[in-house]
Amino acid sequence: MNAASEKISAAMTGPEKLAALIDRIVSFTEEEKLQFVGSFKEAKFKKRQCIVQPGECAQHRNFVVQGAFRAYALDDEGQDHTISFAVEEWWITDYNSYIYQQPATMSVVALENSVVLQLDFTSEQALKSSNHKFETLFRILAERGLAAHQRRIISNLTQTAEQRYTYFLTHYPKVAQRLPQYVLASYLGMTTEFLSRIRNKRRKTKQ
Repeated sequence: MNAASEKISAAMTGPEKLAALIDRIVSFTEEEKLQFVGSFKEAKFKKRQCIVQPGECAQHRNFVVQGAFRAYALDDEGQDHTISFAVEEWWITDYNSYIYQQPATMSVVALENSVVLQLDFTSEQALKSSNHKFETLFRILAERGLAAHQRRIISNLTQTAEQRYTYFLTHYPKVAQRLPQYVLASYLGMTTEFLSRIRNKRRKTKQ
């Protein structure tokens, strides 16, 4: 997104952002866009507030209007591992919990004071049943998410920690600036200390 597009997006309301996003994926009539967007409800969350907790069923698919979130899981030693994150115009939830309507295995927490548009599971099923275009939209979103997940797995298996950081910095420079260091390190599969060494090395190289 270039600077001009960012300014336009910043001036839009949450429903307008969502309508613009879906219109870039599938061609909808104005009536269809109103039906789709009207199925969502706005919710606000404070920094560090959880919107999904382990053991509880994820009730919503969340479209981020403003702010940032991360989804993470804890291992047996209490170490957390960032599975995904989301900023403006991205989606987040515990998808396994939401899709299968079973207890969540991840936490999803706000990294900043945030605003989302939420779609509950029942409303999503009703949308899919009412219009094949909505079903197509959700399928494309799922396909894109799966492709991104595959790229991340391959990156973790074939690239060094420094290569993963360089890739992230190149593709998501503004997101990298917003994420706390411990979140970025966890997402990239390294310790915060190791990420600090990589960053210091890059600064010295530029001097």
